[in-house]
Amino acid sequence: MYVKWGAAGVRTSSAVAAAGAALLLAGCSSSGGGDDTDTKTAGSSATITQQPKSVDPFWVNPDGTAAEQVAKYLKAGRESDAAQIRKIAEQPTGEWLGPDTPEAEAKGFTEAAQQADRTAVLVLYDIPHRDCDQFSGGGAADGDAYRAWIAAVAKGIADRPALVILEPDAVLHMVDGCTPAQYHEERYDLLQGAVTTLKSLKNTRVYLDAGNAGWGHPDQIYQSLQRAGVEKADGFAVNVSNFYSTQDSIAYGKDLSAKIGGKHFVIDTSRNGNGPYTKGDVAQRWCNPPGRALGESPTADTADPLVDAYLWVKRPGESDGTCKGGPTAGQWWTDYALKLAEASK
Repeated sequence: MYVKWGAAGVRTSSAVAAAGAALLLAGCSSSGGGDDTDTKTAGSSATITQQPKSVDPFWVNPDGTAAEQVAKYLKAGRESDAAQIRKIAEQPTGEWLGPDTPEAEAKGFTEAAQQADRTAVLVLYDIPHRDCDQFSGGGAADGDAYRAWIAAVAKGIADRPALVILEPDAVLHMVDGCTPAQYHEERYDLLQGAVTTLKSLKNTRVYLDAGNAGWGHPDQIYQSLQRAGVEKADGFAVNVSNFYSTQDSIAYGKDLSAKIGGKHFVIDTSRNGNGPYTKGDVAQRWCNPPGRALGESPTADTADPLVDAYLWVKRPGESDGTCKGGPTAGQWWTDYALKLAEASK
């Protein structure tokens, strides 16, 4: 049975470009690398700083959407709400690169992260025929445009540290039939090329998206991952933009790893604190489900040697799409963000 899971992490290109450009021009407004200085700021301050590197090596964007919301709440005197959104703003989240200025964005985010002595987490989501023209539809116009986009991303990253989540949905949607068969051969070629290009960089780690614990079984996807180049990547990613528990995600990832040479993997824990939604329309349980909560904080210190990191790939508080009252996919939704934070431990 086909179960849509949706990455729904893309923002408007103008918003992403503006963020990358601002970081390039102004540098990073966060504090630098030492563990002694990377402490939580007072609740009355709108300043966002890095997590201690010993706890979390990934970069917190001090100018992200959640950080902006914290500042707005504090200005309005809503300190309790600001404290809730700070739970999101003070954690590193994936930066989903836009279609128009990939080099500038990749450079801006990785330079800011390097200045803070951290690793930037980048999400590449521009494959042609993306998301089968559903809530997060779009992507590059054709294969040549995608290759040029990947080349620009790589040029922007250069030799700075980066962890890349490569193309949420892309392999899974070939396996579950959402992406028409006539596009498969080109997509495999594009993914292989992207892995090769990104792994030619000095300090870039690449994880190819591999679905989640609720869509099916590793037997259904492992050969497609191999065709997409997972053996040349650092590993694969599970639960991107979804809600399955960390325990279930580890079990799914370990089963899949056993079929592809013991490859390591990362888990998106951004919104899995209460596990998956089990009510309503099965086909859209993944889309802005109520009653969810933030999951484990991002870290490279995980419970299993095969799990390289828990990451917040999907930015909590950004919509999955125009369902259940939500705005366009990737747009900030303050009420949903508050509910995620309030429900978390």
